[in-house]
Amino acid sequence: MSTNPLLADLPLFPLHTVLFPGGHLPLKIFEARYLDMARACLREGTPFGVCLLKSGNEIASPGDPSVPENIGCLAEITQCDVDTFGMLLVQARGTTRFRLLSHRVEPSNLIVGVAETIGDDTPLDSTEALVKFGACAEVLERIIDAIKAREPKDLPFTEPFLLDDPTWVSNRLSEILPIPMRARQKLMELEDAAARIDVVHHYMQQHQLL
Repeated sequence: MSTNPLLADLPLFPLHTVLFPGGHLPLKIFEARYLDMARACLREGTPFGVCLLKSGNEIASPGDPSVPENIGCLAEITQCDVDTFGMLLVQARGTTRFRLLSHRVEPSNLIVGVAETIGDDTPLDSTEALVKFGACAEVLERIIDAIKAREPKDLPFTEPFLLDDPTWVSNRLSEILPIPMRARQKLMELEDAAARIDVVHHYMQQHQLL
């Protein structure tokens, strides 16, 4: 039996993207169900859940429901503004992964789930993994420096930059490398930092990024 905390009535935002812990998620919210969701999260200081869409569209209809993947990531709103058209401009940050146990569609069409949180990654425990991590951290540092030099206001990562943290480094590389969305989902689901490091290291070797 799992001892991970349960989340009841977790509002879900299925998207064509994968959010990782520590990840940065800018959103333009205009649908009524998500406007209400964002306002409730801001008012109550609670997170919402981001899941990759398994099928359906971000804008669901009765005949074409949005079906989320079972593993997602909690998001907390860090900034919220309203533009001239009444659209909410939200900045959110990924915190903790979760596993959906069940979900339902509310009358508003908002998907609400019961979920359990997923613990932190298993730490690195071998010399080989540490060597690969060091190489990955160097590549990520170069990427960050290049983006800072080119477009300092458009960094896809939020500070602090935890370049000595295997989970943070492997998550950021998983976000920025041009890999298929389903593969990105699988990387986010991995609960072993060494396994994720291994995959991104292999990808970068194949594409001569190391």
